[in-house]
Amino acid sequence: MAMNKQASTAESFSAVQWQSGEHQLVCVEKWSETHDVMSFRFQGTQPVKFHFKPGQFLTLLLEINGEKIARSYTISSSPSRPYSIVLTVKRIEGGKVSNYLADNLEVGHMVRALGPDGVFNLVDIQADKYLFLSAGCGITPMYSMSRWLTDTEIGPDISFVHSAKSDNDLIFESSLMQMAKRSERFTLNYILEEPGESFNEYIDPLAGRLSGERLERLVPDYKTRTVFVCGPEPYMQAVKALLESLGFDMTKFHQESFGSFKGDSAELEAVKEQSAGTNFDKSVDKSVDTSGFMLNIGDRSRALSAEQTLLDGIEAEGLPIIAACRSGVCGACKCKVVEGEVESSSQMALTPDEIAQGYVLACSTKLKSDTRLEL
Repeated sequence: MAMNKQASTAESFSAVQWQSGEHQLVCVEKWSETHDVMSFRFQGTQPVKFHFKPGQFLTLLLEINGEKIARSYTISSSPSRPYSIVLTVKRIEGGKVSNYLADNLEVGHMVRALGPDGVFNLVDIQADKYLFLSAGCGITPMYSMSRWLTDTEIGPDISFVHSAKSDNDLIFESSLMQMAKRSERFTLNYILEEPGESFNEYIDPLAGRLSGERLERLVPDYKTRTVFVCGPEPYMQAVKALLESLGFDMTKFHQESFGSFKGDSAELEAVKEQSAGTNFDKSVDKSVDTSGFMLNIGDRSRALSAEQTLLDGIEAEGLPIIAACRSGVCGACKCKVVEGEVESSSQMALTPDEIAQGYVLACSTKLKSDTRLEL
């Protein structure tokens, strides 16, 4: 037994540093965080130190019932604990990927993943005092950031306010409470729509949602902090509008453009459409006027309307491309424009050099002229 432990320790010390790109990972642990949220711990097939920026995400490359699907999930663990990596997934009713992972991904199973990616992180966005505002599974990047700060700094100045439906929906509850108890400058507050009978001392006694009055009471110095926000889209929009109305300096406001739930939410909407009798393939919608500009890829050509993206055309032609977030964040659908004019609504995942070379994100780019593309 001692020999095995020594060998394992030696392997850990000799582990290579993880590099960005495609990886083969093995699930080594699986557990429930709440009644509908599950975490998966992964290690490399060979000993590896996971190197990423707190707040970044991975894109899982899966095959479900013969269909290849890519889905992005925030890394909930911290690079300060580098020998494994954790993804936390909320099960969504009708969600193809979340339910597949919860029901089928077991210890010992292998997965392919791309990353890490994402500019919503503590390295690219630096601050002295932090205000983390999250709701639902949007807590995952905030938890990674908090773990990193409490592991690597002495008394980091963090105010953490998380909104949830009830005390049964509190993800990472015990770990966050431990962080708050260890540091006087880590203040933790939960806002619940249904407080219930919980004995958690960090739950605000008043039911409801985040408001200006509540924010000023829980975090009196919020205007001096750098704000990080993640959660469902309506929550992020509401928080942004609230802070603007309070005169907050919005140069210190940063939000994640998608959460670990975004892909499954899109699938859920598709399920609702099908059940309502409106099932159709949006990428090849026969009602769309395709008399616009021509998209050329190799020997393939396809007319796209002004409202269709490059991704619509690529997928309609059946060409191989990974599209995970579909919101211009993950960078998985990067491709190169070699001729023509296009208009992009997001360049978040691209470097200045890539932009100069003509790279765009297919999910966020539309044609302004006939265009030739290189995948």
